[in-house]
Order: sequence, then structure tokens, then C-alpha cells
Amino acid sequence: MSKANTNTRPEARLAKGFRDIEAPELKALNDMTGKIREVYERYGFEALETPAIEYTDALGKFLPDQDRPNAGVFSFQDEDEQWMSLRYDLTAPLARYVAQNFQTLPKPFRRYAFGYVYRNEKPGPGRFRQFMQFDADTVGAASVAADAELCMLAADTLEALGVKRGDYRIKVNNRKILDGILETVGIDLTEDTRRLAVLRSLDKLDKFSKEDVALLLGPGRKDESGDFTKGAGLNSDQIDALLAFVSSPKFDDYAAKKGIKPSDLYLAGSAELVELSAFIEAAGYEDRVQIDFSVVRGLEYYTGPVFEAELTFEVKGDDGKPVRFGSVGGGGRYDDLVARFTGEKVPATGFSIGVSRLQAALSLINAKKPEPLGPVVVLVMDKGEVATYQKMTQALRNAGIRAEMYLGSSGMKAQMKYADKRNSPCVIIQGSDERAKGEVTIKDLIEGAKAAAAIKDNKEWKEARPAQFSVSEAHLVQEVHNLIKRHQG
Repeated sequence: MSKANTNTRPEARLAKGFRDIEAPELKALNDMTGKIREVYERYGFEALETPAIEYTDALGKFLPDQDRPNAGVFSFQDEDEQWMSLRYDLTAPLARYVAQNFQTLPKPFRRYAFGYVYRNEKPGPGRFRQFMQFDADTVGAASVAADAELCMLAADTLEALGVKRGDYRIKVNNRKILDGILETVGIDLTEDTRRLAVLRSLDKLDKFSKEDVALLLGPGRKDESGDFTKGAGLNSDQIDALLAFVSSPKFDDYAAKKGIKPSDLYLAGSAELVELSAFIEAAGYEDRVQIDFSVVRGLEYYTGPVFEAELTFEVKGDDGKPVRFGSVGGGGRYDDLVARFTGEKVPATGFSIGVSRLQAALSLINAKKPEPLGPVVVLVMDKGEVATYQKMTQALRNAGIRAEMYLGSSGMKAQMKYADKRNSPCVIIQGSDERAKGEVTIKDLIEGAKAAAAIKDNKEWKEARPAQFSVSEAHLVQEVHNLIKRHQG
């Protein structure tokens, strides 16, 4: 008899640029999104969920990195041969939704949404093809007050998540100012490809050195892997002027020295920033929200104020080296996005938190916090009494205590190991002796581990029987509740 061909078995492997997320991280993620939701709802935003897949033409091509075969998105054709794509952000689907429901929506329309987005980009350390965003957007408000409000929302959200004031800042710039500078140094704004190449190069200043950005603005840059990125082709005078602008909070002084006359577009953007700053100051957020000309934002569709939420503190990574996370969220005004569908200009502005990136930062802040307690585990000492153990388990659950009955087929030793892996605070044991007395034994695994570390030999262990006590069945729920409360502080 011939052997079965095992070559047809699929290899158990994770798709490149994706990752599995396990229970502790998911719990932290749920806690985090709950806190973000509370802040967003306090500001009057209401939830909306749009599909992860949209028609490709509805999403549009606005990504910062379009040098891949399908412009940075994952795309496929349906049975009607229409192209569909996984969403790359939550804003483009919102524009489609607003255009489709424009007549029935309240205006302004204020919505929040969170979910995974997908980028068909080159993965790298800390850079994944699937990541979560949490957005808040106001559609139908032309006032800069709507942009100022989102900056304040960003600050309040970070503080609600435990980021101390002074450990972050909300930076604000304006795309009109940026376009005005490009216009002033001789870049034709109608040449979209070149304009966007310049903006995307400047947007990399938080990741690359000025020298590397200068290469991207000029002839091009080769990275460590040998991949070459074509530059925007600017001359040295243009590059110097642009880098001076994004580096200096007093560009007007630089312009005066160089004899550069600011364009009307630049002046319009500056006036909007002055108005936005007045709203920020009136609300008492001037120490948290600051004008910063280095903010560019890589997405093409921004038309006015743009902003970023930046963490300013440093922590130590697993390798002991300092880690600074930088930007964990951003957004801006996009007054032309809905017009792609309707032909009419609809003002809109939004802010998006990069949940995955922010969670990584918060995990380092909270690295010393103990792992959350797992469920209480009821051990199965007698397989003929499974119904009795299930009844105990359900009594604990009905009292609001996380609990499970061991459902495997192993003996007591393996069941105890299982409870340890689940980070259980305690296990419930009832053998025939305990049952005859109407009692159960509660073994406190946390105190037991502490005692075990101090006990020197097996004899001492047997005599001590650390953190193990018997109670009547009637008092089981209360005693477990007290034990958990003790360990939760």
C-alpha cells in the first residue's frame, strides 16, 4: 500500500505583513476602544460602520505610496468583473456613504467609526498591512471651528487613555500654506504627480533625516535594502527653501531675508491658522495644540488644516534602547472628497487615531502592570460528577465571576498546569471526601506561587499546604469573590 502524499498539505504560515492577535492584547484593545468611544460620544459623534470592501473607483487613489502594481490597495474582481478593494482608510468609505445618503442626513453630519484598514505596502518592523483606525469626522461644516474641535478631541482622547499632559502635543499646519510655498518656489500646482511627490517627501521628515528627505526631493534615494525611490526632481534652491520652511516656526522671517513674497494661497492658509489658534486659546488648549509647519500628511485629499497627534516621551524597548513613537494619529480638512460623487463641494474634516500604533506605545507605558486575571477553573476530579462541577461553575458565572469547568481529559496535575497557563486566580477542587462533607477546596494560585518561591524542600511544601483552604459549598461564591477582590487590590 502506497504512502499518502503529504505534499498537498498547506503550510501553516502567517501571511506576510499580517499578525495574529491573542487574548491579552485583544482585551487591552477592547478597553482602549471603549475609552476612545466615550470621548467621541461626549463630543456628539455617533457610530457608523461601513463595509471593509468598496468598489475601487469609489475609494479613489489617494494613498501616499502608489509605486506598487495596484496602487497600495488589495483589489480583486467580482463575478460581474467589477473591481473591488479592501478599504485603505475609513474616510473614503465615509465620503461614499455621505454622497449616497446626502438628502436624508442631518447637516452637519457627525460620525465616528473604527475598524481594520488594509494597505498593500512593503511591510517592515512595526509596519503591518492590516491595522486599526478610530475616526471622528464632521461633514457639512466649513468653519475652522470644526477643525479646532477635532484637535481638542485628539488631546482629550490621549489623556483619557492615560497619556499625561506634556507627554504629547497636537501639531497643526495648513495644506494651503504648503501649496502656497510650493507655488512660491516655482512648482506648478497643476502638475499633481510632482506636487504630491514633494508633499510625500516632506511628510517623511519624522522618519528620515533631512539629508534623506533632500534626496527624495531631488534625484531620489536608495534605502538599506537597495530599493530606489525616484525623487521629485527639485533643484537645490527649491529644496533649501522647502526644508527651511518646514523646520522654522518663523518662515515669514526667512522669506523676508530671501526676498520671497508669500502667495495669496499661503496668506489664506495663514489666516485660517490664526483663526484656528484663537478657537484653541479660547477653549484653554493652547498648551496642547501648537502650530507646526512640519506637518504635511501624506494623503492627497487634504485641502485645508492638517493635524497630527504626537507622543513626545521616550521609553525603553525590549532591547533596552530608547523608543520614541512620534505620530499616533492625524487628520485634516478634505472639502473636495464628497464632490467626487456629487459634483458639489461639501466641506468636511476628520481625525483618525492609529489604534494599533498607539496601543503599542501604551503597552510600553503600562509594561509593569500585571497580566489581567483569567477565569476561575473548576477541576474535574470525578468524571461521574461532571454535572455537579458544571453547576458550581454556573453558580460562579451567575454571580458575575469569570469561570470555566475543565473540559479536557487529563488528570489533576495537567489541570493545574492548564489553570496556570490561563492565569487563573484560583482553582476549585472537590473530590469524594469534600463532597461527603458538603465542602470544596479553594486553591489560591497567586498566593501559592509566592509561597512556593519561599519553600525550600518537598517536606516543607507538604506541611505548609500553601494558600489552600476548605469552605462549605454554600459559601463558595462569596469566598471566591473575596479572593479575587483581594488580588485586584
